[in-house]
Amino acid sequence: METEQPLVRISVRNLVEFILRSGDIDNRAGGADKDAMLLGGKIHRKIQRRMGADYHAEVAMKMEIPCRGFILSVEGRADGVIETPSGIVIDEIKGIYKDLELLKEPVPVHLAQAKCYAYIYASQQSLEEIGVQMTYCNMDNEDIKRFQSVHQTESLKEWFLGIVGQYEKWARFQIEWREKRNASIREVHFPFAYREGQKKLTAAVYRTIEQKKKLFIQAPTGVGKTIATVFPSIKAMGEGLGEKLFYLTAKTITRTVAWQAFETLRDQALRMKVIVLTAKEKICFCEETECNPDACPYAKGHFDRVNDAVYELLITTDAISREVIEEQAEKWKVCPFELGLDISTWVDAVICDYNYVFDPNAHLKRFFGEGNKGDYLFLIDEAHNLVDRGREMYSARICKEDFLKIKRLVKTEDVKLGKRLEECNRQLLALKRECDGCQVLNSAGNVYLKLVSLMGEMERFLEECDREEIRKEVLELYFDVRTFIGVYEVLDENYMIYSELGGDDKFYLHLFCVNPAGRLKEYLEKGVSTIFFSATLLPIHYYKKLLSTVTDDYTIYAESPFDTEHRLLMLGTDVSTKYKLRGTLMYRKYAEYLLKVAEAKAGNYIAFFPSYRFMEEVYEEFLALLEEKGGDVEYVMQSQYMSEEAREIFLENFEENRKNSLMGFCVLGGIFSEGIDLTEDKLIGAVIVGTGLPQVCRERELLRQYFDGQGLKGFDYAYLYPGMNKVLQAAGRVIRTDEDRGVILLLDDRFADRRYRETFPREWASYSFCNGENASEKIRKFWESEKED
Repeated sequence: METEQPLVRISVRNLVEFILRSGDIDNRAGGADKDAMLLGGKIHRKIQRRMGADYHAEVAMKMEIPCRGFILSVEGRADGVIETPSGIVIDEIKGIYKDLELLKEPVPVHLAQAKCYAYIYASQQSLEEIGVQMTYCNMDNEDIKRFQSVHQTESLKEWFLGIVGQYEKWARFQIEWREKRNASIREVHFPFAYREGQKKLTAAVYRTIEQKKKLFIQAPTGVGKTIATVFPSIKAMGEGLGEKLFYLTAKTITRTVAWQAFETLRDQALRMKVIVLTAKEKICFCEETECNPDACPYAKGHFDRVNDAVYELLITTDAISREVIEEQAEKWKVCPFELGLDISTWVDAVICDYNYVFDPNAHLKRFFGEGNKGDYLFLIDEAHNLVDRGREMYSARICKEDFLKIKRLVKTEDVKLGKRLEECNRQLLALKRECDGCQVLNSAGNVYLKLVSLMGEMERFLEECDREEIRKEVLELYFDVRTFIGVYEVLDENYMIYSELGGDDKFYLHLFCVNPAGRLKEYLEKGVSTIFFSATLLPIHYYKKLLSTVTDDYTIYAESPFDTEHRLLMLGTDVSTKYKLRGTLMYRKYAEYLLKVAEAKAGNYIAFFPSYRFMEEVYEEFLALLEEKGGDVEYVMQSQYMSEEAREIFLENFEENRKNSLMGFCVLGGIFSEGIDLTEDKLIGAVIVGTGLPQVCRERELLRQYFDGQGLKGFDYAYLYPGMNKVLQAAGRVIRTDEDRGVILLLDDRFADRRYRETFPREWASYSFCNGENASEKIRKFWESEKED
């Protein structure tokens, strides 16, 4: 019996875009056309409905081409197949913003797509010739321009097989590599002795992937979440339950931890190609990220060389770090950022920021664009961060004054663009006159329609403008308008529309995504399974509500492996961060607590504060106390806008050996309250000042109003849960390993309130209350008992 040959699938669009691309990277032209294609679904359907009974819309097509050792399946959906008296015509529809008069011929890659469908159809229907029609529709005025041609099937066959022939080596690489990878996965075992709860965790992850579900994991520090999610995911891939793994993080440091997990398994001879994607601003070789051949030598001819650069790297390297990408990009003189994105198509695991999957303006369109779907597994680390990041990614705003500014810039140069800008300005002015500080709106349809009209004029202007300083200003507004239009077209009950007069005396119109779960779903559905995990995913019902739209997701609460006796958790209730109680007396009380903690045992401590202002006030009182009492405590304070180098220098203070105590002053929810790993005696205590509640502001109050309207606890959703998450994250810096011992002091009278304590994790069951009088004695006794152990 013959063994079934492996099948490699590729879409028509991906095939032609990959094989036929050439020339320069140039973001100065054509950007809006790409966006039009994403927004153009409605236009497609509108045109298709007008075409009559002889027009067959959205016709699925597939051709399987036998290759040596495998079958290549080229698949897609033609926009239209038209039966005409003179024969069959394949119709390909593209929505664009530019003036159709400027379009003299079809874009080559668009025509190539249509010709692929034409060959597949003609071949399967035994036609000698077939027509191709390119239909371009202006997104603003819905004008249409068509290009028609007739092709002999034999010449189409030669052309099509030529493209397929160029792709064959890439498909063969996929097949052969997958066999090597899966054989190596079968030999891999869990690299450590299982910690408490870790085996249960790995089993839950594997089972979730097997059942194509989502899993929410609350796993305290020390459980080993990264390896406990990566290992079973890799095993699942080896069993054919997933084809590509996306490890998504919000911070650089967690990307490093993920990379180390793969390296650990590579020590067992795991063969997996893994890439870390770096932000364009960080990896760009140029001082400014100007992506055009005039400003960047790596942009010039990039597409002529990049496929060879990718292929060479794939057949020589498995671990594709930032340094490896930069070295290859330098060698081939291609853009390192774009090279990384191209390599990601071919690797087994992609470690990257959330935005590469979820952000409509930055996601990897090759995986998550319209119509794309795959056997992807998503591991979402520090998943608590995805709520606010999701709101940010799926919200949009425009500013009235921006339209006025650009109108003044261009009105003498471009009357048509100036007129469109003035129309938008007038619409916003009408809303401004109705707005008394802040106004929730039912619709912004009039503004949306004017913005759609503006887009075409902006696109034309950007293509024609040769004055770079004006072009940059217009481009900035263009991106804001594009984002606003994109968000407006998907508005639903998870959004609030509101206008506001900002503190800067400018008028804004907002599309505010209050619950990002629905938008996240669009992207998660493109994969087969998702694992959300964090040390602070509490309360879990809150995160399930804001990250998922279904009710049958799995949840697991991993037990902490650490002995709670090695940690002192105290709640200081004679101090408060409430605004009405702030003042020199209260700041002095907090400073006294810090000194008591630092003097009880020499070591490194960090105090976390609700704001820079509060931190600076307590810092001043702390210095005054040291001067009065002659204390021998060193101190270091976080500053705003720290560079990466400044952050490293700050953390190096905690690596030094010293005889006395060091007190670090940091901001709660800032760069040092999450993701840093100071193990053993590098950090033996954290003092958390306040409950971390976000400041009362317009958007927080709108969130509160929205969730109250949903029958949920608005205050908890808008303030309490996000605030306590920061507290839990900061407290989690103290006990990182079995050897760690430490003190956690929560200082605010609100911690005595049952609502706050209900958000505590299970391992915080043993806590005690303290005050300024007895705190020193309690801390001293704890350290004495640890010494006896």
